[in-house]
Amino acid sequence: MSIGTDLLIESEGGADTGVQLVAGEVQALSPRQLFWRRFRSDRVAMASAVFIILLLVVAILAPLVVKLLGVPGPNVQNPNALDAFGSPTGPSSAHPFGVDELGRDILSRVIYGARVSLEVGIIGTAIAAVVGTVIGLIAGFFGRWMDTILMRFVDVFLAFPVIVLGLGIGEACGVFGCVHAFGTTLIQPGLGTVIFIIALSSFTYIARIVRGQVLSLREKEFVDASRSLGASNTRILYRDILPNLLAPLIVYSSLLIPTNILLEAALDFLGVGIRPPTASWGNMVASAGNDILSGAPTWWYMVFPGVALLLTVLAFNLVGDGLLDALNPRGDR
Repeated sequence: MSIGTDLLIESEGGADTGVQLVAGEVQALSPRQLFWRRFRSDRVAMASAVFIILLLVVAILAPLVVKLLGVPGPNVQNPNALDAFGSPTGPSSAHPFGVDELGRDILSRVIYGARVSLEVGIIGTAIAAVVGTVIGLIAGFFGRWMDTILMRFVDVFLAFPVIVLGLGIGEACGVFGCVHAFGTTLIQPGLGTVIFIIALSSFTYIARIVRGQVLSLREKEFVDASRSLGASNTRILYRDILPNLLAPLIVYSSLLIPTNILLEAALDFLGVGIRPPTASWGNMVASAGNDILSGAPTWWYMVFPGVALLLTVLAFNLVGDGLLDALNPRGDR
């Protein structure tokens, strides 16, 4: 009877080599298997990933979740939930997170606020990644005057303070929208404006990262081999170079999402992001801050959306760090 062993061979630096010994036979692990082995060994990153998945499920199924919890919708005003003086009341059995100055349930608004934060963070980052990748690919691969023009274009956007740029665009597009073409408003007020601001302020970082990677990859032997076989520049870009950019793009995009979620909350707090009555964590904190400054003891509708924002940003950062360690185990950052 043979005894099977499962041994992962490591290199001198402690990084996984992608080779395992099973029943006396050496078997190579695929890059996907090797990545998953490394990522799941990071318990903090795995716990953060589970939290993000649960948050996504709650955000997508927000109406059902609110109904199951037995709390009213996010915009339902209930004067009976206020105290005898018409002031908001704190956590209770009927309203676990308390109510705001209009009698709206805070728990319900926090759940619906997750929708806004995740939608803005993920969609805005995805648009920024696509635009930045295209610019970085073209600039890094073709170089010369093309690189100069595109990188100076990126430098112009990098020169703008993000908050000041967001305030300007938010005021210009926040009421009637902007960029009108073919009888359609391309940038809608509210959510559309915030996504546009985030994409505009984030694509620059992706563009510079991609450009640096492409400058290195275009000198590799596999690119020379493809060119010698008659492959066109377009084929080399999308069949040889782009697949090698997926790992850094995934890592840096995952690290950019929490930054963009914080930017959305900051714009909401400053009054140029998501406009009331739509629930978002940023405008909930802003509303609570105004009441606290006026002397009203309303800590609950600042603490709960603030904690939700903190945990979400922290989870995305930890997942990003876990992805970076799993995809780059030697620490060459």
